[in-house]
Amino acid sequence: MPQSYEFDVLVIGSGAAGLTVALNLPEHLQVCVISKADISSGATLWAQGGIAAVLDDDDSTEDHIQDTLAAGAGLCHEDAVRFTVEHGRESIDWLINSGVDFTKDENAHYHLTREGGHSHRRIIHAADATGHAVSTTLTEQALARPNIELMSSRVAVDLITNRKLSLPGNRCVGAYILNLEDNHVELFRARFTVIATGGASKAYRYTTNPDGASGDGIAMAWRAGCRVANMEFNQFHPTCLYHPHAKSFLITEAVRGEGGLLKLPDGSRFMDRFDERAELAPRDIVARAIDHEMKRLGADHLYLDISHKPADFIKHHFPTIYEKCLGFGIDITREPLPVVPAAHYTCGGIITDERARSDINGLYVVGEAGFTGLHGANRMASNSLLECLVYGRSAAADIARREADIPPPPDAPGWDESQVRDSDEDVVISHNWDELRHFMWDYVGIVRTTKRLQRAKHRVDLLSREIGEFYSNYRVSNDLLELRNLVTVSDLIICSALQRKESRGLHYTLDFPGLTGEAKDTVLVPTTYRTLSP
Repeated sequence: MPQSYEFDVLVIGSGAAGLTVALNLPEHLQVCVISKADISSGATLWAQGGIAAVLDDDDSTEDHIQDTLAAGAGLCHEDAVRFTVEHGRESIDWLINSGVDFTKDENAHYHLTREGGHSHRRIIHAADATGHAVSTTLTEQALARPNIELMSSRVAVDLITNRKLSLPGNRCVGAYILNLEDNHVELFRARFTVIATGGASKAYRYTTNPDGASGDGIAMAWRAGCRVANMEFNQFHPTCLYHPHAKSFLITEAVRGEGGLLKLPDGSRFMDRFDERAELAPRDIVARAIDHEMKRLGADHLYLDISHKPADFIKHHFPTIYEKCLGFGIDITREPLPVVPAAHYTCGGIITDERARSDINGLYVVGEAGFTGLHGANRMASNSLLECLVYGRSAAADIARREADIPPPPDAPGWDESQVRDSDEDVVISHNWDELRHFMWDYVGIVRTTKRLQRAKHRVDLLSREIGEFYSNYRVSNDLLELRNLVTVSDLIICSALQRKESRGLHYTLDFPGLTGEAKDTVLVPTTYRTLSP
């Protein structure tokens, strides 16, 4: 029989957001952290650049706030921006006290770098592998806590709510979780559930994200009745390494922050023709400029060149990138890097408040899966890890305040597999996965048109019906669950993009190249929009 578990807090996702929640909860609470693969396999591990916070005397909270508002193209919620920035230093102090070894300069002060959109050096980092340092440190801390149980090789299927159990209200009381080791769905009941599953960039053909970024949390929360907002704003990182064997390897924006230059195949620069800030322009502008030049020239990629800097400087600041590229036969101290834009960050998500509460009682959302209002129409570099920390700590504090008043979860039935059978047509999943990611890249990518979006909508509707039928008749698998969720979030992205009749931030459409008079969020409500997946 499949296992059944009960915890005080169930955290779905083991990146910086999920572990921050778990480690800030009172130690008398029993906490379970679920991970798809290894505990440290999420997007946090891949983050290179660093964390934005006001840590220098020449910098100020107001400057960080204004930089973020400017990058967000009028859609940032100023209260969310102020809340995040004002809690930045204490969040960094918590990481330092937890043991994260940030890079220091020759004077033993923490070294701060600068990235696109920032008016000051305010990016604290651990060389060019900040995510790795944060992830491994927080994982070690969690392993040492007796009240935290870490469970790997498990993927969430769906949330369990009072509504699904035919009980009053719509409280979240846990989730069904597929154990990938024995392929059985387990029952996890909890007083509080936290979604920390990351974004949905695997909906696109080219992405900097790890394989697990399939929008699981967003899709589950949507099916359970949560609103989502601003799903049309997908950030494409301008510089992903272009190499047949370099799967999803991002070249951090800090390379441009430290003097890296974008160049055409003939070696000439071009960014000054698109923005006066040149290589330090916000990511959406840089990504569109690269996309424009690639299409104009018919080029597969362009170049990022930092070889004019001293070799020791490059090796010291970017050791991970240097070694990785050297393994592919590219010496960045002597030659430029071939780069291409790739889907990188989901700026929209499940609507939450400052306490990370969603529309459903007992369900919290932290990190890239959530929509706090911080990023607006374009995430500013290195604000994302900061958001994970600030809202993760806020969620934990709110759970601690409420836990004495929240009763144990009600009984719930186990997962019923009596009416399904093993699939003998897995080719359907792989074919539909490829089709989805290709048309999302071609029709819902960096530059859009209404006709392209309508074509994408037609295709995602067809895929949804196929996947819905497949899901109803066969036993679930990781690939099927991820495809089901990607179809749902792709539909949310397309519907949101069709609603926005303007070009703002990361959403750029040739049919509406200008701004409308009023900046408004795109909010989708499950009762208004047909939930595509069963």
